[in-house]
Amino acid sequence: MPGVTFAEAVERYLAAKLDEFRNEKHKRQWAATLDTYARPVLGDMPVQSISVADVLRALQPIWASKTETASRLCGRIEAVLSWATVAGHREGPNPARWKGNLSELLPKAAKVAKAENQPALALGDVSRWWVALGKRDGMAARALEFLTLTASRSGEVRGMTWDEITFVARDKTDLTDTTPLATLATTATWTIPASRMKAGREHRVALTPEAVAILQSLPRLEGSPFVFFAPRGGELSDMTLSAVMRRMQDTEEKAGGLGYIDPRNKRPAVPHGLRSTFRQWAAERGYPRDMAEIALAHFIGSEVERAYQRSDMLERRRAMMADWAGFLRGEVMADNVVKLGAAG
Repeated sequence: MPGVTFAEAVERYLAAKLDEFRNEKHKRQWAATLDTYARPVLGDMPVQSISVADVLRALQPIWASKTETASRLCGRIEAVLSWATVAGHREGPNPARWKGNLSELLPKAAKVAKAENQPALALGDVSRWWVALGKRDGMAARALEFLTLTASRSGEVRGMTWDEITFVARDKTDLTDTTPLATLATTATWTIPASRMKAGREHRVALTPEAVAILQSLPRLEGSPFVFFAPRGGELSDMTLSAVMRRMQDTEEKAGGLGYIDPRNKRPAVPHGLRSTFRQWAAERGYPRDMAEIALAHFIGSEVERAYQRSDMLERRRAMMADWAGFLRGEVMADNVVKLGAAG
């Protein structure tokens, strides 16, 4: 049918390809990337009218700052337009094709990603930044707090659903059939399915009382599975968390301060850089490298070493994350304290 818009093509493509998605969450994530970055630029355009220049308008703003997301976005736009061509809604070459097309206009994603160094929060700025964040209202601010406490990626936190969390009660004898388990919980474990992880494998996150307190404070929206939901019930966009940090930086600058600047690249800190801040803190406090890397859901060692590494050190990581929470609050250990008890 002539005149089909890009937004309509996305819906029809998803309906046609539903069986190929691993699960419903993957489908939502696939659509969310298009909704966030492509729809504002391409959504109302007839697919037949979309040109290379239009695709570039969607990709260029995030190609350097969110290279991995931009690369996925490119592939998803190409898939939707390919479907539209086969379905008879457009003719001609696919303007989102990479080889021999966008590859001549954009730097290779691999090279950009290697050069990319996400600005991190300096350890000396952590406690005052944490206090300032706590004074901000809104779902995005709470999501950013949770992201910081868990050293998780933005997408992992934004896509988190209530059924991924297992609460541990203070005293099971106090529970009744009508007692919400979360209200009695001091700790919890967040199990992120492999389908939502960058490494493609399940990851367990040790949630401390501070992280549980954030969960306890959140409202639940009927019909939405998300812990940190957007106003309409969907998943928060990556830009909402980044916007919180930008506003915090703007507030500092307007008050005459430098703000929260990465001491290496001199750029304002961003959400993903908080993982680097955590990693630096863990190294300086003497925590074992493997334990810190597991907390960040990084691969450690060779394939053979990983085959023999059966434990994810969950409870030891819980103690480490409790110390991290204390550091965020300004409880700084002496510089000569090394966590020998956590080694091994």
